[in-house]
Amino acid sequence: MTSAPGDWFFRPTARAWRHAPASEAAYRFHRDVEGYRPTPLVELPALAEELGVRRVLVKDESDRFGLPAFKVLGASWAVHRVLSEHADARVLVTATDGNHGRAVARTARRSGLSAHVVVPAGVHSDAVAAIAAEGAVVEHIDGSYDDAIDHAVRVAKAPAHVLVQDTDVPGHHDVPQWIVEGYSTLFREIGEQLTPDLLVVPVGVGSLAQAAITHHRGTAPAARTALLAVEPSTAAGLLASLAAGELVSVPTPGTSMAGLNCGTPSASAWPLLNAGLDAAVSITDRDSRAAATALVAAGVSAGPCGAASLAGARAALGDEDRRRQLGVDADSTVVLLNTEGTAANPAYAREN
Repeated sequence: MTSAPGDWFFRPTARAWRHAPASEAAYRFHRDVEGYRPTPLVELPALAEELGVRRVLVKDESDRFGLPAFKVLGASWAVHRVLSEHADARVLVTATDGNHGRAVARTARRSGLSAHVVVPAGVHSDAVAAIAAEGAVVEHIDGSYDDAIDHAVRVAKAPAHVLVQDTDVPGHHDVPQWIVEGYSTLFREIGEQLTPDLLVVPVGVGSLAQAAITHHRGTAPAARTALLAVEPSTAAGLLASLAAGELVSVPTPGTSMAGLNCGTPSASAWPLLNAGLDAAVSITDRDSRAAATALVAAGVSAGPCGAASLAGARAALGDEDRRRQLGVDADSTVVLLNTEGTAANPAYAREN
């Protein structure tokens, strides 16, 4: 096995830490949504042999409610909760690097609402077109993802506008938690089939990883699962925060893993990330591209963010010290989260 070494953080106390499990309300809600079906766990024996473990399975989120990413799980539940508390809501506002904005726009359209989506510099025109095709008003800003969030907050102050953002901002604490609750459906689906020894999660602002921690540090036997976070080397805000022992921001010069191009972890996710993650590793765009090629060749539709899980597993399990820290051996079962399919980033698919 070969891989780029990446930056690394390990916390030996993480699996002993406990957190209250997520409510089942979001899971019950999703099961009643038209078109619901659990996304598949795809077994890939060749990758198990490569990584030196008994089993490797990919939780394939490349088709979730007709969208090519998991984000609609959080958006749909959050909008359901928003409408129960804001009867006058007419416009849903969010900032996005792609998949979250499209999920909010789709959910708004299906709920008879409008959507205003703010996109930062560097988001590919294909992703913007997909958001606009859902009927959303798309506003471009010449700035970073964090800048886009700040702008979305200002837009959401208009009458009948509600912010649906997946990271904490002042005065906006409930919605990010509802989004995390929505993501819990994904982990409940995995848990109904198996309990991984290692679960690998791509990280942007950290909401999906927060949901993984809430599930795996709150239920048994899931508490034995090691949790590995993966982020781009050019947007490694989580690794920087873990190393500093406090929430910090890093510059984000850009990455092909656009949905992970976030320099600041969510403030509400941070306490759980800091306590409940076993490890975090950073990868390069080249690592992600190679992983996407391997997954697509194995029959899994994986975009750059989805492929980050395999790239992170390679960076971690290709090093004996890291394997030992994670407790992974030849009898282990590894689950990789493929958070987006190639349809989420058609330009990347064409170029690679």
